[in-house]
Amino acid sequence: MNLQFISDSTGKTTGVYIPIQEWNELKDKFKGIEQEEIDIPAWHKDIVQDRLADYKKNSAQALDFDAAMDDIESSL
Repeated sequence: MNLQFISDSTGKTTGVYIPIQEWNELKDKFKGIEQEEIDIPAWHKDIVQDRLADYKKNSAQALDFDAAMDDIESSL
């Protein structure tokens, strides 16, 4: 892919230029890529908020990802 990065005066990348042919290929490959915003259902947001609240109340009960994966893999 022939991308060109756009930077501000401090060198921070602020944008990306994608040639139109490559953009069209991406649109064909990833349907909906042009959609500016993804609507997340309210019930999804509610579940995430509930889980975050549970974590904040009981953070000591949270499992380390690597330890959890090791435990799962050892039982296979």
